[in-house]
Amino acid sequence: MAKNPLSRLFARLGPGLITGASDDDPSGIGTYTQAGASLGYATLWTAVVTLPLMIVVQHVCAKIGLCSGRGLAGVLRRFYPRWLLYPAVVGLVVANTINAGTDISAIAAAINMFVPVPIWAMVVPIAVAIVVLQIWGSYQLIVRVFKWLSLSLFAYVVAAFLARPNWTEVFHYTVVPQIRLDGQYITTIVAILGTTISPYLFFWQASEEVEEEKDHGRTSIREREGATDAEIRAEIVDTTTGMLFCNVVFYFVILAAASTLHAAGQTNIQSATEAAQALRPLAGNLATVLFAVGLIGAGLLAVPVLTGSSAFAVAETFGWRHYGLDEKPRKAIKFYAVIAASTLVGVLIDFAGINPISALFWTAVINGVVAPPLLVVVMLVANNKKVMGKRTNGSWTNVIGWLAAAIMFAAAIGMIVSWNS
Repeated sequence: MAKNPLSRLFARLGPGLITGASDDDPSGIGTYTQAGASLGYATLWTAVVTLPLMIVVQHVCAKIGLCSGRGLAGVLRRFYPRWLLYPAVVGLVVANTINAGTDISAIAAAINMFVPVPIWAMVVPIAVAIVVLQIWGSYQLIVRVFKWLSLSLFAYVVAAFLARPNWTEVFHYTVVPQIRLDGQYITTIVAILGTTISPYLFFWQASEEVEEEKDHGRTSIREREGATDAEIRAEIVDTTTGMLFCNVVFYFVILAAASTLHAAGQTNIQSATEAAQALRPLAGNLATVLFAVGLIGAGLLAVPVLTGSSAFAVAETFGWRHYGLDEKPRKAIKFYAVIAASTLVGVLIDFAGINPISALFWTAVINGVVAPPLLVVVMLVANNKKVMGKRTNGSWTNVIGWLAAAIMFAAAIGMIVSWNS
């Protein structure tokens, strides 16, 4: 048993915390920084509004995995027609591959901040290293190391306070939603929603609940079906902790960027170095190093989650017998091939000449468009008694879950309309 209380807490938490930590991936950090730099405090309210939506959505996904004994794609394959399964998985894989590619590029950009090696020259070695770790290393080791590294993102909390913002103004923008109909604002809202309520999180959380049960010796679906009240309570604590972790970082990244970059008139972020200046009140000239460490840690945690969730979905879609991050490569060749292929295609996207920081933002926008229809699928599954037994959604879970889907649909449609007007 770990002596450090924080270590003991981390040891008790599982898929929910990992999901929350991976949600603050480079795409998220880039999006929140862009939001704060370009719009000031105007999007602070989104951290408050999205928190209950995120908790409920991820709780529903976790419950699907716990109660069905299958990942989300496995449930769709068993209980739903193929015309629903295939588009859902294709949408997930496409979004995840783009996201993984931009996150790898962001890791390279972060390393470039203090190592004079061109970004393009580091992309392939970073991608290869991540794939090698996933195939031949222990994913739990990756999670333990980079989960701690991602805590460096809490530097934004300190930086926001040291920047001495107008707290009356901050409070106003936090509790009073700012509704604007211009294209930039709506697109930023879509990006924020897409990077916080992301498609890969739906599939990842369900699959990881299944992996946890397998780790406890429940190797057959029959053994895994159903969930006790104690298991549901533990999952709720885990999921709520993970989402709260995510949103605290989310809120203070926007606040720090608004209090520094926006206040200085630096509203169009074009490089990782510029984004790092949001940490200057805390770290001074070391802001770039601190930002780089956080971005590298977040990226190295998120990329395996992205490509891994794609591989889980594909494996469940085709009913492969051997799959999972703890499977030996010789047994799960096809599973690891999906991870490698997804990473490779993501790397090819990195050589399209797109600015890494801009790519992070537009990846979040893509997720914001892909997520709403997938969320509808999640809610349909969670209310299916054949899948969930007695654990179908309650009234409030349904209200908040469907509200999340409606908000995301409305934002995506509003964005498209604003572009064409």
